[in-house]
Amino acid sequence: MMLLPADARVLPANTHRRERWRNGLGWTRAITAWPDEASWAWRLSLAEIEQAAPWSLFPGIEREQVLVEGEGLRLRFGDGRAEELLPPHGRARYDGGEPVTGEPIAGRVVALNLMWQRDLLAVDVWHRPLVGPMLFFADAAEAWALYLLAGQGRFDPASGLPPMGQGDAAVLASTARRRFLLDGGGELIAMRLRPLQTEPPERD
Repeated sequence: MMLLPADARVLPANTHRRERWRNGLGWTRAITAWPDEASWAWRLSLAEIEQAAPWSLFPGIEREQVLVEGEGLRLRFGDGRAEELLPPHGRARYDGGEPVTGEPIAGRVVALNLMWQRDLLAVDVWHRPLVGPMLFFADAAEAWALYLLAGQGRFDPASGLPPMGQGDAAVLASTARRRFLLDGGGELIAMRLRPLQTEPPERD
């Protein structure tokens, strides 16, 4: 399985596929999954949580959630502990195979949801202000996923990428070392994805 994409792209908010949860208690806006929705090494989506609901179980998956909209989300775990994602952008990382119930603290909330196979990838997540230029480097050993929480961003012309607006996402990836410069103003979530082992070259 190829763990990282080979090229870069911007994923506008109006292309995120919205679908009802299987239990009918919320909505998911699918942003991207690699290599595909059927069998992914990592997946990025937005969860719209309207009422208390159990999460689906994903054994072998690590997940991190970041509050994007709303007054807060409480996570209740199967062992009795609880964590709260509080405004403006509280977040939690936990085992996707552990039973979890999500409870909106005061009305509907939206959370960015990144999931990945923990035996294949190492992932770092940062919340950062976008004030002027920001550099990202990508190659076969490192890719980035970005989600623009607020404001606007423009990539350097050499990237060939369109600008980003609030709610848009981007994947910055390349098979050879490449620089991406994002300039603008606002806030973003930056997610770095790195394979735990370098994949062997394909044979003819």
